[in-house]
Amino acid sequence: MYRLILTASLFLFFARSSYAQDWTNTEIRKANTAAAANYLTEEEKGVILYMNLIRLDGQKFYYTFLEDYIDKYNASVRQYRNYNELKISKNNSYYTSLLKHLQGIKNLPLFYPDDKLTALSRGHAVDLNRNNLESHESSNGDKFSKRLSKYFPNKSMSENIDFGYSKSLDIVCHLLLDCGVPSLGHRFNIIDQKYKLNIVGVSIQPHPSYNYCTVIDFVAQPIFYTNSR
Repeated sequence: MYRLILTASLFLFFARSSYAQDWTNTEIRKANTAAAANYLTEEEKGVILYMNLIRLDGQKFYYTFLEDYIDKYNASVRQYRNYNELKISKNNSYYTSLLKHLQGIKNLPLFYPDDKLTALSRGHAVDLNRNNLESHESSNGDKFSKRLSKYFPNKSMSENIDFGYSKSLDIVCHLLLDCGVPSLGHRFNIIDQKYKLNIVGVSIQPHPSYNYCTVIDFVAQPIFYTNSR
């Protein structure tokens, strides 16, 4: 069963890119930690897959999947009059700084899905949709740390939220570039080494203002943690 799920996921995500051949089957299988997580959609599994590929080899991701994303994004906005403002150019400061951050990213510990954490991510994404919000705070005013601490007390944690995309590669690349976010907080969550974040919850939901929103929650569990799901 695991092999069938894995094969289906690999076909779905890597058939989209001309750079799939640059990654070995071993790398892809290793990164696909969410293959058997039946509480995730295929695109939600893909979010974890691509984040893990970044952690396996950041520079290779930069020159393969990220370039693929940028090419497709630039083609999609070419129709607009302000194309020169919308496009991501090679001298874009977020694009150039990303290479510096990814050059040293190699064989980092991977992210693993967690069903309880995913339920929390889904709850917040549904809340954002229902109340047309764009915030890490819930409609009742709770910060993400309060939401997560109920089930993961005294743990390091963080949260990424993306708006506008429904496809996993687009979501991950958008957060990784982090254009317009001076702190680069989304980027640093994905390539985290300081806080030892290692389990994730992911939920992609509709959103009234942005069409889609994605909530990704990160928690650091003890090193002996194993995910059997």
